[in-house]
Formats: sequence, structure tokens, C-alpha cells
Amino acid sequence: MLKMELLGESLKKIGCFQFSGVPCSYLAPMINYAINIDSFIMSNNEGDAVAIASGISLANYKKSFGVVLMQNSGLSNALSPLTSLNYTFEIPILGFVSLRGERDDKGNNTDEPQHELLGIITDRLLQTCNIAYDFLDRDFNKAKWQLEVAYNCLQQGKSYFFIVKNNTFEKCTLNHYKNIFLKKNINIFQTKDTNSDFLPKRIEVLQYLNHFSKINQIALFATTGKTGRELYEVEDLDNQLYMVGSMGCVSSLALGVALQTSKKVIAIDGDSALLMRLGALSTNAYYASLYNKGNFCHILLDNESHDSTGGQFNLSPNVNFAQVAHFCGYEKVFIVSSFEELEQALCFFNNRNNGGAIFIYIKILKGSKENLGRPRITPREVSLRMANFLHKD
Repeated sequence: MLKMELLGESLKKIGCFQFSGVPCSYLAPMINYAINIDSFIMSNNEGDAVAIASGISLANYKKSFGVVLMQNSGLSNALSPLTSLNYTFEIPILGFVSLRGERDDKGNNTDEPQHELLGIITDRLLQTCNIAYDFLDRDFNKAKWQLEVAYNCLQQGKSYFFIVKNNTFEKCTLNHYKNIFLKKNINIFQTKDTNSDFLPKRIEVLQYLNHFSKINQIALFATTGKTGRELYEVEDLDNQLYMVGSMGCVSSLALGVALQTSKKVIAIDGDSALLMRLGALSTNAYYASLYNKGNFCHILLDNESHDSTGGQFNLSPNVNFAQVAHFCGYEKVFIVSSFEELEQALCFFNNRNNGGAIFIYIKILKGSKENLGRPRITPREVSLRMANFLHKD
């Protein structure tokens, strides 16, 4: 069996030493090792973990790569970012996925019934998604050679996954755990009397964010759909990334980037997208506070609809996003009821040198710009220039 300390050193040599994921007993030695070296981001679902790992890779373009760990049942959860973020933007990550539901010599399921199907199709899923993969060998010398193959694939901008069978690793004791407890004192909740007359168009807010981020050299990540398309039409800049697909993953991607850079990072989210992956809020808040860099801001534009798919209703009116963010541990929460208040919130964020996550909530009108086009720059070009922007002084 593989000794995790030896494999860990080999992973470091190929720049794969920062992990995110959701625990699995088969991968427990690997996860414990990553936690022991203070290099594991605990995600609430596998799709978010993929997005976080992608942010790590994006911020460290070809120098180091994010590593994602998951059970094969969670692989289905991760298909959205794997196919529409990693593949489309050519952002490579290294993955380790456990093989629950492995068959015995007679073809019988050796695991719990919920792993019946995934035990058969894990490798097929990866193949269908054009993700190169291999079954991780229990022999260290062979595994080390496999890592070199994976590294060459990552250098070409392609993700690589290892399928991990039971008892591949020796046990690794969890001997170090850094934890912080986020303050949830209602008195620090930032709010003013809401001005019901303030209901801007989305593109008006994006124009403001475009200008502010340009003059302050802030990395701006826009959620999929009409938010990214309208931001592109406002002005196409090197510090902007327009998500396509991967609905709900924009804040996780931005968090992965923010933890790797000294630059300020803003994620512009939509209400429908955030509802899809609401668990990301606790991850964002916890790790932004743990790293204490003061460079992560999450802006929510709420129009109570699925605007990009025809304006259907969503369940946003039943959710107080600002309070959810607050009680998840965001350090400051602003409910914006004027452009003056938006400027104050953004200046607070831009002027700080440390601290946790910032959440800015803005209620906006339904609808979008007429004759709205689509970006004429490819996702690969967008990710490449964002990587270059992140490395500029």
C-alpha cells in the first residue's frame, strides 16, 4: 500500500500540494495528510470543490495545480464544472476519486447498494467527459511514474484523474486540525433602511463595478448567463472572467483564486445561481477568515427570476440572502440601497489589508439589455488573460 507521506512529497514535486474536496473513507489517508499540512479546503459538495481547485490552478498558471478529492458518487455532482469550466476554459486540475462499488471476481457489488451503478461507470464517466485517467497503483514506484504522466497532461491544460480502489493507502492519522469559530454577533450585521425606490438595472450595476475594478485593478468574476454577457458588453477587460455553464460555481472559483493572490477578487453572483449552491457561503466565509487576507468580496444581484432562461420565477423571495451570508460567517454584510452605499461598501473592501469575506446584496430589476450579444472572446482566451492579470504587479 502507498504511504501518504511519500506520495505527498511526489505530489509536491509536480506542484500538486493544495487540496479541496469532500471526504471519503477510501481517501481518508490522503485527506488527513492534506489537513495535517494545512493544505485542505473542506467543501460542502464536489462541484464546489472542483471550482475551488480550478481557482487554485488558474491563479498559479502551470506552476502548481489544484487537487480535488471525492467519492465516485460525488463525481456526478462535479460533472457540471468538469465539463463546462475545466474543459471549456482549459483549466487543469488533478483529481482522486474513490472506486466505491467495486466488483468482485464474480461481478458482485462489494459495497453499499447506493454505489451499485457508480462502481460500474466511474471510468466510463471520466472517459465520456474526455478526462484522462488511470487506476492509482498501490506500488509507490509505479505510482510515482503515474504522477509524471499526469503532470505532462496538466501542463497541456488538461485535467487528469486517478481512480482509487479500497486499501490503496496505508493509514494516516489525523494529528493536526486548525479550526476557527466565526463570530455571529447580530450587532455586526451591516444594514441600513432599505430604499424601496432603488431598483437599478443589472447593467447599471455592472457598469459601476467595471469602472471600480478597472481603476483599482480588481479581478472580477461574473456568473454565467446574462451577467457575464452584459459585463462583456459594458467593456471587455483583462481583469474580467465571464463564466459559462458551471451554474453556481463563480464564488467558489473566485475563492480559490483569492486564497492564492494578493489582488482583490470580486465574485458577481446571481440569485438563482447562488440558490443552486448555497452551501458555498459557509466555505467562502470560513476560509476567507482563516487566511485573513481581506481580498474576497461576494456580490449578489437579486432579480427574483431565472432571467437567462426566459424570466421564470425562482424561490429567491423566500430567502434572506444577507442574513444567510451573515450567519455563515461573512465578516461584513452590506444591503445596498443606493449607488453611494455601493461605493462605500466597495471602498471598505478595497481599503482593507486583512479580514474575512465581504458580502454585498443588491436588489435589481428583472430583464436585461435588449439585443444582448455574447462574448466574442473564447473561454480559453479569457482564462489565459486572467491568469496573466493575476501575475501582474
